[in-house]
Amino acid sequence: MAPEGDVDHADSRIRFSKIVRTLMGALMGLFGNAHTVDPSSAQRDYARLLGNGEQVYAAYLLVRDTILFTDRRLVFVDKQGLTGKKVEYHSIPYRSITHFSVETAGHFDLDAELKIWISGSPAPIEKTFTKGVDIYEMQAILTQFVAR
Repeated sequence: MAPEGDVDHADSRIRFSKIVRTLMGALMGLFGNAHTVDPSSAQRDYARLLGNGEQVYAAYLLVRDTILFTDRRLVFVDKQGLTGKKVEYHSIPYRSITHFSVETAGHFDLDAELKIWISGSPAPIEKTFTKGVDIYEMQAILTQFVAR
């Protein structure tokens, strides 16, 4: 137990971080920045990324980034820099996903979280979603493709 008057700085930082995440999530939700994208629209927009016959099953827009669930893989489209002209495309075959978890939003924490572990990588890929995305639907889609 810490002596009286001592402040546990780690706990304070964690609480502050959660408050900031909650506020940012609320702001993003108010401005409608996290939402689903029509799969046929994503199919057209990202046609150059897709293999022959590959179909977009679901797509989600997170501020400037996009997540594509195709019938073959998961694609993270990460727009970088101030202009977003530089883009990183992170392609993950479903067979490389060892496991995943979802954390639903709560009363005060408005964000839902998705964590995906890839074989050969100890740290998960983490994505945060505001109320505009149905995290249960996303989990069902991942389950459908990962469990093949």
